[in-house]
Amino acid sequence: MVSLAKIKGKQMSYIQRIRDRGRDANPFFCLMGIDVVSLDKGKATLSMRVRDDMLNGEGFLQGGMFTALADEAMVLAIYAQLEEDQVIATISESTSFMRGAGPGMVLVAQGRVIKKGRRVVFSEADVRPEGQDDSIARSSASFAISTTVKRPDPGTT
Repeated sequence: MVSLAKIKGKQMSYIQRIRDRGRDANPFFCLMGIDVVSLDKGKATLSMRVRDDMLNGEGFLQGGMFTALADEAMVLAIYAQLEEDQVIATISESTSFMRGAGPGMVLVAQGRVIKKGRRVVFSEADVRPEGQDDSIARSSASFAISTTVKRPDPGTT
């Protein structure tokens, strides 16, 4: 089976797969219902509707879900600035929660690169209810940049 991540025998970058296929390029996006709203160099916006199966025992969105959405927005913002042979790995990440989110809410995460060096990149993301200006969660993270070893495309056998 030929991977959808190849064009004319050349491996597509992760960011190109996201641009071409949106949510379908990332299995986690499909699982969580995350949509790519916008993607630009150093900036990315994602959205996600809060489902009942994402709630904690108190009826609010589980904190790790906020962090995961923010993390993915930061990662896409970073990947939009990397060379095709570069990858990142999280060094440190922290999320502050200002308010909870309930079922049916659509959350929007806006990730941005704060500073990119040769080996480390710093980023932030705000999570807001759709149509609102006030953040209900904010994440900041640092990522190590490295050069990849050629890997097979996801989905190839």
